[in-house]
Amino acid sequence: MLKQGMPPVHPGEVLKGLYLDPLEVTITQASINLGVSRRTLSLLVNGRMGISAEMALRLSEALNTTPELWLNMQQSYDLWQAKQNRSKVQVQMMRKKDLQVNSSY
Repeated sequence: MLKQGMPPVHPGEVLKGLYLDPLEVTITQASINLGVSRRTLSLLVNGRMGISAEMALRLSEALNTTPELWLNMQQSYDLWQAKQNRSKVQVQMMRKKDLQVNSSY
């Protein structure tokens, strides 16, 4: 469990540190195994891209994990990042009297 306020690690960093490096697999080799471009995997490993559902499935099959592992890591990372920028977003509480019913929904 993460300590309060500690940032979660980007899933790409986990992929590199716990899987690619110990297995001595290069990004090029891993991208071929995963069926994605080298650029795509490089962006992921370097924290410039997140884990999609499709990538989570690919990683789970290639590394004998679950797709939920990868998606949960990404979700935790994304939520932590969003919370760090929360003060920049202006949101007002919605109340029943403020909402207008739209019959097209």
